[in-house]
Amino acid sequence: QVQLVESGGGLVQAGGSLRLSCAPSGRTFRIYVMGWFRQAPGKDREFVAAINTGGGITDYADSVNGRFTISGDNAKNTIYLQMNSLKPEDAAVYYCAGRRGVKMSRNGLEYDYWGQGTQVTVSS
Repeated sequence: QVQLVESGGGLVQAGGSLRLSCAPSGRTFRIYVMGWFRQAPGKDREFVAAINTGGGITDYADSVNGRFTISGDNAKNTIYLQMNSLKPEDAAVYYCAGRRGVKMSRNGLEYDYWGQGTQVTVSS
């Protein structure tokens, strides 16, 4: 069973930056499509960004495009989410997810592996 472990969340002022990391633990194999989702209190989980680590293809939600950058380090089997110019509305629990196969997706239901989440708090 593959488990994903996120790190890097915390408290930051509006306009600041944070970098989240995610790596699989336990029995691992190459996961080509990985993504970040987030869920704020009282709201549905929403797509943030995804990457195909084989080809480097990325996809972003409109709300974060230009401010967030998803990247991968294949040697470390780790993905990152660099979050800049953070806004109070970015505050949420951020989840890392992995998907079998190579097809990108914004649909959380199509992801097979999930982390426990890391809290991001943005003060105004």
